[in-house]
Amino acid sequence: MEHADAGPAARGLCFRCFGQWCNLTGFWFLGLCNNFAYVVMLSAAHDILKRQESNNSTASATVSLAVDVGGGNSSNSSIYDCNPVSTGAVLLADILPTLVIKVCAPFFVHYLPYGVRVVFCVAMATASFLLVSFSSAVWMSILGVIFASISAGLGELSFLALSVFFNRNVLEGWGSGTGAAGVAGALLYSVLIQAGLSPRNTLLIMLVVPLLMLVSYFGLLVPVSPFPQWRREEAAAPNSEERQQLMDGSEEEEEENSAPETRISGALSLTEKLHIVRGLVKFVLPLGLVYFAEYFINQGLMELLFFPNFSLSHAEQYRWYQVLYQVGVLASRSSLRCVKIRKIWILSLLQVVNAVILLVAVAYQFLPNAWFVFAVILYEGLLGGAAYVNTFYFISKETEDRHREFAMAAASVGDSVGIAVAALTAFPAHRYFCSL
Repeated sequence: MEHADAGPAARGLCFRCFGQWCNLTGFWFLGLCNNFAYVVMLSAAHDILKRQESNNSTASATVSLAVDVGGGNSSNSSIYDCNPVSTGAVLLADILPTLVIKVCAPFFVHYLPYGVRVVFCVAMATASFLLVSFSSAVWMSILGVIFASISAGLGELSFLALSVFFNRNVLEGWGSGTGAAGVAGALLYSVLIQAGLSPRNTLLIMLVVPLLMLVSYFGLLVPVSPFPQWRREEAAAPNSEERQQLMDGSEEEEEENSAPETRISGALSLTEKLHIVRGLVKFVLPLGLVYFAEYFINQGLMELLFFPNFSLSHAEQYRWYQVLYQVGVLASRSSLRCVKIRKIWILSLLQVVNAVILLVAVAYQFLPNAWFVFAVILYEGLLGGAAYVNTFYFISKETEDRHREFAMAAASVGDSVGIAVAALTAFPAHRYFCSL
């Protein structure tokens, strides 16, 4: 009898482990696909807009927003080799739709089933690739970038909210996948262009990525209710003794490897949501500060960190800055299983120190070569990625069950606010240095 019971128990454990790996893999691909169009679209739009500029000189004023940062500015008499308009202009155009969605959507998006949201995100990403591929006017390319931004913004808040209905380790998959999107998107686009494909054909090939998002959501994830936040079960919520065991540090590993507990929940009132938002400030502010310093470096300073006597050209230096940054992000967003950092404010301060060091380096040009900048940029990416995954891990861990889904969606606004403020700050910084 004892042996007869062991078989089903072992099979059940095997099935549960297989389901956990499916969910982890599914969230990894969802993170990759969600951020892929967002990463690729700016590079592609630059190429398309430059082609349109050569065909239509009347569009030159608008196209100047998207001039390749790798090239010098022959019309600029500044001691810095910089473009007339800060690259923050392009970043601002790309981040604003995402910011608007993240601010507004958590208050009403729960009326839409997750499957509908996924299909909408896929449609937006597909439309962005098609619009930029077949663009015949500047406004079409800009609209394509906006569609990619909408897809990424809605997808991020939706998948972060959805993660609360799975084991918490799916956040590891999501974080690693979003980090991989930066490296894979930039690398794949560059490789295909270098291989001789046109930007149009390259983007058409990348239409497989939105399809992969559909497969990941509907094919890999263990199904949940279309409205899981409204799911009600007969089972009671964990009692105080059980909850204490879950909170006990000695039980942390068991908690993370077990199935998520049953949640008894209903739609939150506006008052409850505002109360949750106030409680998220301690998470959102440090995350926003990390991303402010990070993108002030990327969009306000990185272009100005040019070493004319170095073995690499300005374009090559900038390209390596971007690659090393994305590698750092990928590494740290994949590190949640190895290390967890509760005090996000420490990462914020370290990132601000990076920004100050590089700002002083731009102002006084005391660095001998690009190697120091390479190291700082890699370190910058590590800090940013670590702040992202740890913020959402501890929100998921410390927020009470009924509030967790809304909290995860609402907190996603933190990085977008930081990026938007950084883009605005990059304008005067860029103007000042380029006027010298």
